[in-house]
Amino acid sequence: MSTSDPLWAALTLLRPRWWWIVLAIALGCLSLGSALALAAVSAWLITRAWQMPPVLDLSVAVVAVRTFGISRGLLGYFERLVSHDTALRSAGAARAEIYRRLAYGPAQLTSRLHSGDLLARVGPDVDTLSEVLVRAFVPIGVASVLGAASITLIAVISPAVAGILAIGLVIAGIVGPWLAARAAVAQELVARRHHQQRDIAALTALDHAHELRVAGRLSDLITESVRQQTKWGAALDRAAAPMALAAAVPIVAVAVSTSAAIVVAIGLAPTVAPTTLAILMLFPLSAFEATSALPAAAVALTRARIAAERLVELVPTAVTPRPETHRHSLAVFPQLRADSLQAGYDHTPAGRPVNVTLQPGERLAITGRSGAGKTTLLMTMAGLLPPLSGSLSIDGTPAGQLSESELHSRVCFFAEDAHLFATTVRDNLLVSRGDCSDEELTEALNRVGLSEWLDSLPHGLATLLHGGSSAVSAGQRRRLLLARALLCPAPILLLDEPTEHLTASDRSVFLTALLERPSPLFGSDRTIVVATHEPVDHLNCRRIQIAASHHSPRSSVILDDR
Repeated sequence: MSTSDPLWAALTLLRPRWWWIVLAIALGCLSLGSALALAAVSAWLITRAWQMPPVLDLSVAVVAVRTFGISRGLLGYFERLVSHDTALRSAGAARAEIYRRLAYGPAQLTSRLHSGDLLARVGPDVDTLSEVLVRAFVPIGVASVLGAASITLIAVISPAVAGILAIGLVIAGIVGPWLAARAAVAQELVARRHHQQRDIAALTALDHAHELRVAGRLSDLITESVRQQTKWGAALDRAAAPMALAAAVPIVAVAVSTSAAIVVAIGLAPTVAPTTLAILMLFPLSAFEATSALPAAAVALTRARIAAERLVELVPTAVTPRPETHRHSLAVFPQLRADSLQAGYDHTPAGRPVNVTLQPGERLAITGRSGAGKTTLLMTMAGLLPPLSGSLSIDGTPAGQLSESELHSRVCFFAEDAHLFATTVRDNLLVSRGDCSDEELTEALNRVGLSEWLDSLPHGLATLLHGGSSAVSAGQRRRLLLARALLCPAPILLLDEPTEHLTASDRSVFLTALLERPSPLFGSDRTIVVATHEPVDHLNCRRIQIAASHHSPRSSVILDDR
């Protein structure tokens, strides 16, 4: 497999325990080997019984049949146990590695990633990728070993039958899986091509039935939905044809190979013992059991490769946190300085370069319309996004030279869409600082106006927020996130739209409390930067206005030093 193959690249996420895969293949070989031995012994027993051999010979053969029958089941169970344990552990390792790479990777990657897309890739795609260990690697390994062993054993009796068996195994083990893989690709293409059109027509008819009925277009849309469904079904039928052919190829190979083996065995009848003839005729039939799982293995490989492409697109290839080797002597309340700092995504500037120096305790408002680049500038100032140009320094030390712990202990960014977890109120607040006492948590909630809400909860801070954000109103969620900011020990706080979803009066009160000194929320030594689309002209604070330019689609930056 090429190193450029997305499947090979994604397998590094799984970190499979290869020795366990080898053990699973060995157990699978022993299990199917027991099946082959069972067929051979059964053939010997059937043909030998009518010759009236000693009872001891028959007893030994009967015991052997029972032994191979039981061992086949036991060994198959242990093979499944080992392979599935490896697959589940690999899936867990892959998810942990994906989370690690996303956490330490470029922030511009995760900031633009939709949660639904992330869940789809980290969920079903990782499962599909891990299943390739069980559904593809193990069956392919078992089939390869058992196929070679079967051909070798048959060659001792009849090279002609061995040659026929080899041809049949190649057809059943290569041609059939190849056709199955092509069918899987065709079905995936059909899904991508028709799935969206089918669902759009159906969902539009369901969601807007009343409006469409009034407009007299409901019947036309229903007809279109039925047409798309019919088109979808016809496309699936066409895509299923190669799969049907793939399923037929192994059966034809088994029939032809077994028939040829019988013909050859009949020709050898005068010179070969009846028991040997029986083994020669039944053994090839059992040998094809090893190839029966290969079409499904080919489909699993194809789907795993498709899932691997999506995962490789999602995560960076190699990510390591910044080293902690050298500690810098930073002040408890440091200075934040931006020199010609150009923020932006993917080499696309968001506004013009910013020059600003914030001394400890200063307040800065970043204003502008939605989409102007306020959040991008905040994330760049927090060191979460690399600047397109210019520099950012903390107490004169470039932010890029600081370790992650040093940087985030001084500067902390609070996103507008920060997540509320489906756990207790206490745990949602401890995200900011894990050693807070209940008294500190209660005080923070009181300062953001949630004292009555806290009193109304059945278990206080221990109340579970079932559903996370859906358990509270938009205003309560915003106040909870603001309480997190109050608890954060970082001396420089960057807040993105902290008053969103609050009433007009509450927005004015909180903006004043955040941006003017003395502040009832934050100490006079802490530096506060607020991005908001609310007017702040009446407040006594420094201001960066990101406003749309009439002459350029880009934004201009106006620095107001008050």
